[in-house]
Amino acid sequence: MNIAYFLSILVFSPLVGVLVLSLIPNTKESVIKTVGFLATLPALILSLVAFFQYRAGVSLADISENVRWVQFGDPNRLGDLFSINYELGVDGFSLIMIVLTAILSTLAAIASMYIKKEWKGYFMLFLLLEVGMLGVFAAENLILFFIFFEITLIPTFFLIGKWGYFEKERAAFSFLIYNGLGSAVLLIVIMVLFSRTGTSNIDALMAILHADVNHAVFSEGTKMGLLIALLIAFGVKLPIFPLHSWMVRVHVQASPSVVMLHAGILLKIGAYGIIRFGMGIFPEQFQELAVLIAVLGVVNLLYGAFLALIQTDFKMVLAYSSISHMGIVLIGLGAMNEAGIQGAIFQVVSHGLIAALLFFLVGVFYERLDTSIIQNLGGLAKGMPVTAGFLLAGAMASLGMPGMSGFVSEFMAFLGLFKEMPVLAAVGALGIILTAVYLLRAVLGITYGKAHREFAGVTDLRGREWVPALVLLAIIVLIGVYPSVLSEPLTSTLETIMLGIGG
Repeated sequence: MNIAYFLSILVFSPLVGVLVLSLIPNTKESVIKTVGFLATLPALILSLVAFFQYRAGVSLADISENVRWVQFGDPNRLGDLFSINYELGVDGFSLIMIVLTAILSTLAAIASMYIKKEWKGYFMLFLLLEVGMLGVFAAENLILFFIFFEITLIPTFFLIGKWGYFEKERAAFSFLIYNGLGSAVLLIVIMVLFSRTGTSNIDALMAILHADVNHAVFSEGTKMGLLIALLIAFGVKLPIFPLHSWMVRVHVQASPSVVMLHAGILLKIGAYGIIRFGMGIFPEQFQELAVLIAVLGVVNLLYGAFLALIQTDFKMVLAYSSISHMGIVLIGLGAMNEAGIQGAIFQVVSHGLIAALLFFLVGVFYERLDTSIIQNLGGLAKGMPVTAGFLLAGAMASLGMPGMSGFVSEFMAFLGLFKEMPVLAAVGALGIILTAVYLLRAVLGITYGKAHREFAGVTDLRGREWVPALVLLAIIVLIGVYPSVLSEPLTSTLETIMLGIGG
């Protein structure tokens, strides 16, 4: 990979689509949708090239970028010069997240065929959102990370509030308020770290704080306070109970193509931040909070599962299912061992794929039948058998059926917790049973429940709709039967994490 500024091209390539779209008349629906889709392909191709090159043994350091960007202070006075560099780089974990982002962005662009109005504005915001998501995972310093993090908020707010359903404005403002407060907390942490250390580079911060055994830079209490602030900031995004109510509204009110990215990627920024910054920069303090984090994970898992069990709207079932499945991420991290952390990362990727598949299918039958109420969808298997089949497959993956990605992630996360906290793990395992109950209840109610409508003239999956369904299911099965496709790129990342926590 000898392309100059490879990562910058990858991250900012969707902006070419924004530029082209700005020149196209608003009324050219098919042209706008085609350009919107094509604009996601360069990032997809480049991310896959980087992934396969890495698996072939090419060092990711070859594509790192470091350019002097902002400098202020007096260069003649030692300690009075602050500089912020434009730094992009990836490790195995962030590369996997970039590939996941690129894949889901392309598939969500296909799912955006259901958008009925103002296509030009929609796709310009959609592509700007992709830039933000790619940048978050490629940023090598906290300030650049924060800038990309904020870039994701603005287009998401408008995509929810403009192209959502009945209570879209309320959902959009709820999203903005909660995530805005989380961003404010994150900014405070970044400013404290930057002002006391003089750097925002993630690796440099890790080195400085790991070497700070005499507390010359930060006291033990300050480190713990900063970690708790990070957990709150990223806990809003994940979300961790009780910071979750905004996410339920977004899942229900945003259009399915937007929720594919929201559930598939944006929630995972919370998990990525906790792992990369919380566990990476403050490993000792994270270890002290391990039991609390595991308990919060079990609470998330059981709370989400119980509420999913009583929902009548399938979108609500999936919303609370997301809360429940993010609990498995916290369970794996709370274990503080290699199996648990690897399970948490697998769950981040696995749930991203499964949630995207299920919400894509919601978009399919909502477009035909104008409802997501389980009772009103009864008998779907007769009218839309292929869609019902994919729905059942997605549910099987979500409840952790062997041979699918959900099984691998849940097995490793709970294996890690059983090693450290067997009683808590046993309580959490009840959530796995509840997951099977609420998913099978919902899916069987939709596919084989009593039909309350005629399906005559309703078409099954057609044309482009096959692409997201087949691609997502294929990747879910691939990870389930060949987990090494993820575990091998994660080896160096896990070694670094375990070295930091003394594992």
